[in-house]
Amino acid sequence: MPTLAARIPDRLYKRLLELDDERVPIAETYRRLGAEAERMGLTRPSYERIRILVRQSRHWKRARGPSTTSVLVDVAFRIRPPEAVLDQLSGIGVPTRR
Repeated sequence: MPTLAARIPDRLYKRLLELDDERVPIAETYRRLGAEAERMGLTRPSYERIRILVRQSRHWKRARGPSTTSVLVDVAFRIRPPEAVLDQLSGIGVPTRR
């Protein structure tokens, strides 16, 4: 029977943020993170805890909106109008592309 961690160490949490991809199911992110935990010599976290953290992370990423770099790239490729850069830099923000 595997042992489960009560608290996720910071370095494993940072790795979770790096591994998470919205196109990948949470279960796959959990499997990848479990392998990373074992590689680091840490206890494998519970699926329930990872599911909660991944859902929070995905929510924050969506709520935050696009980065300034992505807005600049969109303007360079004429996906967004040039005014989008000013909106992003002024703090107004721009909507996330679908």
